[in-house]
Amino acid sequence: MTHPKPAGRGRMKLAARCRVATEAPAFGMVVFCAILFNAALMGVETYSGLAAEHRLVLQGAENCCLVLFTVEMLLRVGACADRPKAFFRDPWNLFDLAVVASAFVPLVRENTTLLRLLRLARVLRTARFLPHLRILLIAVGRSLPGTASFLFVGALVLYVYAMVGWVCFAQSDPGHYGSVGRAMLTLFLLTTLDGLTDAVRAGLQISRLSIVYYASYALLASFVLVNVLIGVVLNSLDEAREMEDEANRAPADADPDVRARIATARRALDEIEASLPPAGERPEQSERRLEASHTGA
Repeated sequence: MTHPKPAGRGRMKLAARCRVATEAPAFGMVVFCAILFNAALMGVETYSGLAAEHRLVLQGAENCCLVLFTVEMLLRVGACADRPKAFFRDPWNLFDLAVVASAFVPLVRENTTLLRLLRLARVLRTARFLPHLRILLIAVGRSLPGTASFLFVGALVLYVYAMVGWVCFAQSDPGHYGSVGRAMLTLFLLTTLDGLTDAVRAGLQISRLSIVYYASYALLASFVLVNVLIGVVLNSLDEAREMEDEANRAPADADPDVRARIATARRALDEIEASLPPAGERPEQSERRLEASHTGA
């Protein structure tokens, strides 16, 4: 059994210095501006004439952004030198590392389309510096399971009404209800209530009961299901706010004295863990090992 070694003083000093740099307001502002500048460069490159005329300038600016992002990631990795696992526990660190490191992969650098998509992904890194945007992205991610259930129920309602519409209106209106596929497309477009008046007017010429069909569908699809989806998103938004508040209350925002105490406690725990005997070792074997270590010291 291998015991984790406590972080050395060199790594502790490196982590402390890098942490001071990464937590400085100016550092975040510089990286944020670099991300926006990189997005602006991508917009300029869409103008073929301007891109061809200033190709070297744009390429140099892109390389400068890449160097800045690389230095940023090195500082963030260095800030976790005393606790490397802490870096990989943060999903934003993993996302940033994947986006920046992909620019150095040979196959990716040769694929212009893939490289542009990865450069576009850098724009999403602004969420790290905008708390409200970060909350929205977390809320969207947490609402995906509920949204999948909503889509299943919505598709089921759409299919049932499409089959009823095909039975009732296929012969009179084959352009909209000639098949279940056309009926589903027609009803999907009616979900926004756009064109509902014309659909009801055409249905009344076929049967007066068509008003019940369209009214029930509009009530169920455009009001009930949409409100359910809004409820799912709002619930996920509340959960994302709670997660963000808990993260802001973490020890990372404590004062320097508390940080020093936490670092001291971590070192003491590492030393105690390293001195523990391996699993299955007998007491007399542990005593011999300790005596040997003291003799060697």
